[in-house]
Formats: sequence, structure tokens, C-alpha cells
Amino acid sequence: MTKRLRCAIYTRKSSEEGLEQDFNSLHAQREACEAYVLSQTGEGWSALANVYDDGGFSGGSIERPALKRLLADIDQGKVDVVVVYKVDRLTRSLADFAKIVEAFDARGVSFVSVTQAFNTTSSMGRLTLNVLLSFAQFEREVTAERIRDKIAASKAKGMWMGGTPPLGYDVHERKLNINPAEADVIRQVFARYLATGSAKDVAQELKDAGIRSKAWTTVAGRPMGGCVIGRGGVYHLLQSRLYIGEIVHKGTAFPGLHLPIIDRETFEAANALLSSKAARRRDQPTKVGTAPLKGLLFDAAGKPMTPSFGYGRRGRLYRYYIAPKVDDPEQIARLSAPLVEAWLSQVTGRLLGLAKICVEDLKDHIRRVEVRSDAVHLVLHGRAFEDRRADLALIEISRRLVEGEHAVEEPGAAFGVRIILPQRLVLRGGRCTLKGATIAQKPAAKLALAKLVKRGHAELLRRKASPFTQSGEYRQATAPITQHERNICRLAFMDPQLQRQILQGEAPYRVKPATVIKRPMPLAWADQRLWLENLSATDPC
Repeated sequence: MTKRLRCAIYTRKSSEEGLEQDFNSLHAQREACEAYVLSQTGEGWSALANVYDDGGFSGGSIERPALKRLLADIDQGKVDVVVVYKVDRLTRSLADFAKIVEAFDARGVSFVSVTQAFNTTSSMGRLTLNVLLSFAQFEREVTAERIRDKIAASKAKGMWMGGTPPLGYDVHERKLNINPAEADVIRQVFARYLATGSAKDVAQELKDAGIRSKAWTTVAGRPMGGCVIGRGGVYHLLQSRLYIGEIVHKGTAFPGLHLPIIDRETFEAANALLSSKAARRRDQPTKVGTAPLKGLLFDAAGKPMTPSFGYGRRGRLYRYYIAPKVDDPEQIARLSAPLVEAWLSQVTGRLLGLAKICVEDLKDHIRRVEVRSDAVHLVLHGRAFEDRRADLALIEISRRLVEGEHAVEEPGAAFGVRIILPQRLVLRGGRCTLKGATIAQKPAAKLALAKLVKRGHAELLRRKASPFTQSGEYRQATAPITQHERNICRLAFMDPQLQRQILQGEAPYRVKPATVIKRPMPLAWADQRLWLENLSATDPC
């Protein structure tokens, strides 16, 4: 009994032209393939009812819907033979052909070309197919080179060679004609940018005026364009040399056959302003070098919070962690990176019984951090407890909890401990703060206190009255005159151990720098800590 072979017929046409006809190239290919399959009925061949037609797709790529469906059916064992009219209908790329044949061989599928009578089941058939495909790929590359040369020669003569029609012009018989209303918009864009120096403001003015990008219709009748012009669109308009009557091809500008809308002086002035702003932007780094909580921080919905950054007016770097989209109005959308990193470093160190954990080492101890509207959930790795049993690790953590904190075992393959922290991260006045924290909430305040101590030493050195001054220079020492200067210099004579804690950021005092300078510090070392504690209680930062 002859084995039944299921034949899948694949057809392809490169362009969409003529596909609307009742009988087109795809129909002709299918009829020829069906006739060939019918002639092999005695061999058990039968054509499948499934249609695998790719109309308007190039053979240089395998990203075709019908071909993907065919390969999927082959993978599921529904096809025994693939029949095409010509080899180049399947592909024009040798590399793609090798992948397709490999997929055919993996499922024992044969490949047949009707007009060339090839069969991939034999080595000679494969050799002949490879040779034929080499010529098909060569023909495709030569045709592409001819088209590119034709486009380059035409643009060198200033001709418009198609593409998205530019705002300010109408395309008629492959020529650009000025559209008076749109041309006024282009002149307005250049004038407003030179006046304001801000593409963002120009884009907002266009949006408020209801002005959109060029609306046009493709040959197939599909509407395109008509979108809001953003800041990037304004940049594109300002840099387009079409508006000074030129055609650009691969970075080279040629005199165009169309009339200009903008005079050359205005165009060059606008682009000089653009270049000066771009140079300032290039001076700043395009990414942050550190984000120790990347991949560990999640919002209340379980979505990861990604690192971001920005620069202040004086070039100061601000780092954040951003939530993708916040549906809950009580959920914070942006976290201050230094704040949350420093806080988690201190909390994790306390829970693990360590003196201090560097921010860069948080990934070694933390598995996950969930920022919720009512609390912060901190999940610690099981390896943070040196692979101890889960119950013992939970007991160890419970001993170090403070009021309001709870610890439970985290289920999973690798055990961990989940700590519910009562603190809430909130955004007030554009700043991220930590409500209910038992530690310093503003690391910047500690940094300011350390700067004051350094300033006291620098002031003494400047007056040549510091302990580090050479002995021969003491004669030239000058004493501070005002009370303000004396209070600053007095900070250099603070308890050395206290100074060390302040400079290392370990002192728990949160005091406004102005308060420290205004109130004189006691000279006795034993009284200085109490003095700072009182300032923290009465006038905290």
C-alpha cells in the first residue's frame, strides 16, 4: 500500500501590486503546484487544504506570516512535502535556506520545486539547489545595487525620490510644491525656537495651537501622519535641509529642484543654537554608574522599580528608583536612591548583627524589597545566615527586631526571612522622606555636619593656628574676630572620637548646620555629645 504524503503548497509575491485582481501571481503559482501534486497521485501525494500565501513580502527575509505558519505545521508533524513554483519563492537568501532545510530535515520533510524538479532528499539535489540559490541571491543584490545607484544619481540632481512627505510641501508628480499654510508653520517654528531657545516650549505651543505633523495617504489608501509634534519632531524640523532648498543623500547635500521656505541665515542660526545645547548635554554622563538595588526593588503591584537620574541646575546628580505606573494614589512613584539605600544598609546590618554593610554589598544579603503604601517588606537571602536552618534563622532575626517590626519565614526553594518594616516612604513637596524611621532620615544632614567639621579645620589652617601648622608659623597666626568665625573654628577642637564618627557618617545626630554655627559648643568633650543631642531634639533637620 502506497504511503500518503501530505503536500503543503507555498506561494509568494514580492510586491502588493496586482494582488487585488481576481487572478494574480499567487493563484497562478498555486494552480501549477496543484497540477504537479495531482500528477504524483500514484505516489500517494495529496495537497493540503491549508493556504500558505505571502503576498507583498520579500524573499530576503523569513519574517513572513504564511512561512511561519508553514514551519509551525511542519514542527507539529502535519506536513510531509513542501511544494513551491520556483526555489526563490521560498527564499532568496542562502543563510535562510540553510535554516529552512535544517527544519525540514529535522521532521523528515521533502522540498520540491515544480519548474525546476529538485528534491532535497538527495545530495545532488541539494548541491543544485545551493547553486541556484546563489544565483538568486546574486540577482537580488545586483538589483538592490542598481536601485541604490539610481536613487543616488536622482538625488544628486536635486530630485525628490519619495518617502514621508515633509511638512510645508505637497508632493505632485514626484515634485515638492510649497504648501502656503504649512510653510507659515515652519517659519513660525524657526522663529519661536530662536526666540525661546527651547524645543520643548515650541512643541507645547504647536500642541496648544492644534498643529500636527504632515497627514498623507499611501498608495494603498492607508492614512498616515497627523500626529502631535513633540520635542523630537521639532528637532527634526529644525535640522531638515529641505527647508533651505537642498536634498540630502547619505550626509551629502545637493541643490534641490524645489523652492526653499527658510533662508540660509535663519537655518544656520537655529542649528548653531541646537549644537551649543547638544554640546552641553554631552558633557554630562548618559547613565548612572551605580544602582545597587537594581532588580531588588519592587512596588506594591510587584513591578520592578528601575534606576533613573537627573541633574540639577548646578550639575548636581540626583539618583532615583522609578515605578513603571502607579494606579494607587497612595503608592509612591519615585524613591530617592541615596535615602533608601542608606536606610536599607543600616536596617540590614542591624538585623544580621553586623556593624555595617556597604551599599554595594546589599545584593549579597537582600533578595527582594517591596515598597507598599503602609509598610516596607524586606526579604533576606537564606545564605545571609550562613545556610542555617530556617527556624534558627527566624529566631535569630526575631531577637534583633525593634518595636513595630515583624519577621516571618519566606516560602520557596531557597529559604529566606521576610521582615515587615513599619516605615513608609512618602513623597512630600517633591522630596522623598521616610516616615516612622528610627534612624537618620536625611543622610545629607550628616554630610553637612561633616562639612562643618572640615570647614573648622580648614579655617584654622588658613589662620595658621591649626595643630598641623609648622612650629615656625605660629607667630603669624591670626585669631578669629567674629563670633561666627569662633564657633566654626571651635568645631575643630571637638572630641576626636566624635569627629571620627561624624566624618564617617556614623553619628546619629540630625541637626541643621545653621543651628550648629549659631550656638556656641561647650569646650568639655564630655558635654559635646549632650550638646548635639539637645540640638537634635529641639531643632532637627
